[in-house]
Amino acid sequence: MKSNKIILGLLLFNLFIAFLGIGLVIPVLPTLMKELGINGTTVGYLTAAFAFAQLIVSPLAGKAVDKFGRKIMIVLGLFIFGFSEFLFGLGKEIEVLFISRILGGVSAAFIMPAVTAFIADITNLETRPKALGYMSAAISTGFIIGPGIGGFLAEFGTRTPFFFAGALGTIAAILTIIFVSEPERATENNEQSPVSKNGLTRILEPKYFIAFMLIFIASFGLAAFESFFSLFVDHKFKFTPSDIAIVITGGAVVGAFAQVLLFDKLTRIWGEIKLIRYSLLISGILVYLMTVVHSYFSILLVTFVVFVGFDLFRPAVTTYLSNIAGNEQGFVGGMNSMFTSLANISGPIIGGILFDIDINYPYYFATVVLALGVILTLLWQKQAKPISENRGTVVPFS
Repeated sequence: MKSNKIILGLLLFNLFIAFLGIGLVIPVLPTLMKELGINGTTVGYLTAAFAFAQLIVSPLAGKAVDKFGRKIMIVLGLFIFGFSEFLFGLGKEIEVLFISRILGGVSAAFIMPAVTAFIADITNLETRPKALGYMSAAISTGFIIGPGIGGFLAEFGTRTPFFFAGALGTIAAILTIIFVSEPERATENNEQSPVSKNGLTRILEPKYFIAFMLIFIASFGLAAFESFFSLFVDHKFKFTPSDIAIVITGGAVVGAFAQVLLFDKLTRIWGEIKLIRYSLLISGILVYLMTVVHSYFSILLVTFVVFVGFDLFRPAVTTYLSNIAGNEQGFVGGMNSMFTSLANISGPIIGGILFDIDINYPYYFATVVLALGVILTLLWQKQAKPISENRGTVVPFS
């Protein structure tokens, strides 16, 4: 049990490092724009390159996790991440930076499904929600701290944050090689889909399809909300950069704490499907309220609660998928990552088009999308199969 706690801690550290590296680039982008003489459009494509790579590679990585093992995919992902960060730090040409971001997306596609599957293997139905809640908190914390650390390290040089992240990724890969052993596969669900089915057929299975659609819907809503928040409050309320930083960071911190403190309890009370429904409902209402509130305090409150809704959704749907996946943990992890990436690409693009028409339109559209997600959960409850009570022989981490 103690060793499982150590392994879980190291897995969470790996995720934290990966998503820390994503956030590091944010505070130095203006400086890079000046150094390389690039415009905002190029920066947008540079950001999208990560998500495109993750989108394309995630399905293949999910299959590889099931075929070749969890540990090797995590280690490869961390080494690729470390190399991509070093490459970004050394790159003087925009083409090199694009290659770096693409490799970063590949590393995330390797790490995410492998860690999700690993956690499913070392937990049981009772302890898994808490572990996956910690997983989402590690991801959120990486996003939160990344820009702050990047801004601090940039004082020593524009490229310093990337060398720092590259070193951390390499160290994490070495620690994983030394201290982590390949887990025994979880066998809690005896009604797995035959592995011989192709990826598209499995995606369309009712037990998977609705969950994947909800991942896309929630991720789309979050991407549309976050991508234009700074522009929205700047145009509408004349927020300063410090105001924006306080609201975004505060909301992300509150969301991370909600994952750790509330997720396990709410899952036991409502179950994953109801928690997903309520999270989408709360998020949809609050995203709409962003278009009608006026005071600084009300914007702060709305943003904080929006992050709680989104941050409770992610571990809830991940837990549901892990519980029904059986021996296809890598597959569902890869699909989770793929649909998230697809939303992270389409959300900002559609939101940008709508923003140019009216600054409120991206939030109206996100509200409609999230409302469709709530309706989908009502249909999902009728189709969802009960989760097997067979706990297998998996040793709980706590």
